[in-house]
Amino acid sequence: MKKLTTLQMADFAATGLLRFEAVVPDAVNQHFMQAMSELPDESPRDHSQRLMRERAVPEVAPGTPLAQAYDADSAINRVLQVPEVAGAIASLVGQSAVVDHHYLHITFPGGRAQDTHQDSTIDLRRAFDVQMFYFPHAVTLDMGGTRFVPGTHLRIVSEMSLGRYQNILGQQSVVCPAGSVFFFHHGIWHGAGANKGHDKRYVLKIRMCPREPQVRLWDTSDLPESMNEQQPIFWKNPDAPRHPIHQRLMATQPWFEHDTGRLEMINRIHLWRYLTGDESFDMDYWATRVENDPARVS
Repeated sequence: MKKLTTLQMADFAATGLLRFEAVVPDAVNQHFMQAMSELPDESPRDHSQRLMRERAVPEVAPGTPLAQAYDADSAINRVLQVPEVAGAIASLVGQSAVVDHHYLHITFPGGRAQDTHQDSTIDLRRAFDVQMFYFPHAVTLDMGGTRFVPGTHLRIVSEMSLGRYQNILGQQSVVCPAGSVFFFHHGIWHGAGANKGHDKRYVLKIRMCPREPQVRLWDTSDLPESMNEQQPIFWKNPDAPRHPIHQRLMATQPWFEHDTGRLEMINRIHLWRYLTGDESFDMDYWATRVENDPARVS
C-alpha cells in the first residue's frame, strides 16, 4: 500500500480529484475487458442488461464493506489491490470504507453528451465520499472521456440548474492510457462526453463511504507541526516565500468569479481543518475574518 502524501491531500482538498495514470497492470485490464464482449447487432441497452445478468460487474448491496464486496480473484479486486489505489482509498476514506454503489458506464459511438451535474446536491456533510473511476482501456479525446471541473467539489448547486452548462472555464476531459484510475470528491461537477470515436468507452465507478473520521489517514510525515502563519492578501511582497501546502490549497481555478471565488478559499480551509483535526487552522486570515466575534474575545 502506498498512502498519499500531504501535498497530494492538499491537491485533493483544492481540486477535488487525484489521477493515477496507467497504474493498473495490463493483465488486469485485459481480464476486466474480457467480460465486456459484445454480441453481433446488440443494442446499447441490450449490451448493458446482458452484462448485468451475466454479472460481469456483480451486484453489491449498499453498505457492504469494500474489502468484502468483490471476489478475491476478480479483476475489480485486483484493481483495488494496486498499491497506489489501495493507498489512496485508505488515505481518503479509511480501511473500513463501505460501498455506496457502483456502476459500469458504457458510452457507445454516436450518443449524446451527458449533462454536467453534481451527484450529491443533497449532501452537505463536511465528511465526504469518494468516487473511483477506473478506465480499463485507453481513452482518446474523441471518445468523450468523462469531463470534470476541478475545484467545484465544495460549491453546492442545483443539479438541474447546472445541467444547462456544457462548457465551463477550466473544465477537463479524461484522456488517459489503459489502467488509469481517478478519485473524485463526491461533489465534483462532471458529465460524460459524447463518444465521437469508433469504439465503446467503458468506465467503472465505485462510490465509497468512510466509516471512520477522515483525520490524518494519509502519510503525514511531511505535514508541518504548524501551518498557521498568516500572509497579507492584497499589499504584499510578490517574492515572499510560500509553503507548498498553502500554495496548493490557495490555487485559484479559471472559473472563479472575482469576488465569490473566495468562497472556495474558505471552503477549503474548513475541509483542511476536518482532514487535519486542527480547527484553528487558517490561511491568509480568510476564515478568521468571518469568524471574528468581538463579544467572544476574552
